[in-house]
Amino acid sequence: MDTGAELQDVALVREGRPVFAGLSLRLGERRIGLVGRNGSGKSTLLRLLAGLQAPDSGTVRVGGADVARDRRAAIREVGILFQNPDHQIIFPTVEEELAFGLEQLGQPRGEARAAVAALLAVQGLTAWMGRSTASLSQGQRQLLCLLAVLAMRPGLVLLDEPYTGLDLPTALRLQRRLAGLEQQVILATHQPETLTGFDRVIWLEAGQVMSDGAAGPVLEAYRAEMERLAGDAGC
Repeated sequence: MDTGAELQDVALVREGRPVFAGLSLRLGERRIGLVGRNGSGKSTLLRLLAGLQAPDSGTVRVGGADVARDRRAAIREVGILFQNPDHQIIFPTVEEELAFGLEQLGQPRGEARAAVAALLAVQGLTAWMGRSTASLSQGQRQLLCLLAVLAMRPGLVLLDEPYTGLDLPTALRLQRRLAGLEQQVILATHQPETLTGFDRVIWLEAGQVMSDGAAGPVLEAYRAEMERLAGDAGC
């Protein structure tokens, strides 16, 4: 069975502006970081990998499946955690939110609800079972979204700026949870410090790969360029 993700000669234009032109990447490492400034293409790349955005040309495969053409395979293979949990949560209760993805995979409602109860018990969150999603804090909502992703047991978890808007203790708790995941993880951020220790980092700039390799050298080059740009701007 194929593992990891692959983009082959991907081109994408949005609102008349080229985002990617002939982008090809093989993504097989367990922990991959995407770094770059706002507008560099990080979030769009994650959406392509999740099958939420189809390329204009080229192919995107995860676990051997063409995620743009096979929505069921995309749901099974890939989970994505967005930057803002309010853009992801759609149900009024924790139980419904967690059960939805399992039902989309074909589990009967009763089995899905039992799986949700077991998941919350393992996490020490049984009290959340009947709780309103609106009553959760920002960090708790982000954790709920992560649990909804993990409940579906995807092979690849995509994270788009997962620590934005969180206070430091909450961000550190979430970071520890993410570090313990068994799945392959691709994390997009403009904060290089969150990618320390990753197996591979890809630096994107205006849809182009500026640097790709071991975390240390790529992050060092990225920091140096950001400092240069800050100096040029007179900051």
